[in-house]
Amino acid sequence: MSAPPRLTLALPKGRVMEQSLEVLRAAGLRLDTGGGARALRYDAGDATIIEMRNADVPTYVELGVADAGVVGKDVLLESGSQLVEPVDLGFAACRLSLIRPRGATGTVQRVASKYPRLTGDYLRRVGSGAEVVKLSGNVELACVSGLADAVVDVVQTGATLVANDLEEVDVLLRSSARFVVNRAALKLKHETLRPLIEALRGLPGSF
Repeated sequence: MSAPPRLTLALPKGRVMEQSLEVLRAAGLRLDTGGGARALRYDAGDATIIEMRNADVPTYVELGVADAGVVGKDVLLESGSQLVEPVDLGFAACRLSLIRPRGATGTVQRVASKYPRLTGDYLRRVGSGAEVVKLSGNVELACVSGLADAVVDVVQTGATLVANDLEEVDVLLRSSARFVVNRAALKLKHETLRPLIEALRGLPGSF
């Protein structure tokens, strides 16, 4: 009897990588910690792992370079990808919010964000014609420096907002880490992926 097909997983670097490996191991995969300080792709035991920026995970999975991966719901929606999203893993919880200087009351003319797609959708939904400026660095700086009247960014604890006299005005969406799967891989590697998905769904905090 042949072994089930091997998976290639796209995982984001940093803290989310550690949490992803933890839940994947809890779901039954034997995975090593890493391939070395500079390794970007390595054999981790039951799967090949590709380490990358969170924002790149949907692209690698959708184009089939990876069979599956872990990515935040906010990043997934911003990417516009059509990936299968079978499990909410429950960790890396945050919210994507509209942020302004504390007490600001004027009309918002310009909004800066790493999430131009979601920001544009939100502004149209609330009837605002504000300009959207895409940034890739410290988004809150746009408010502090006067580049923008507001920003849309991820908030976890809110400590950065307090330190810079900013406040949340509205919440666009709530996000957490999702296990995502390439549609073709779900068919071609169902012997491996289906049991893994069921095991992930059965973990505490997942649904």
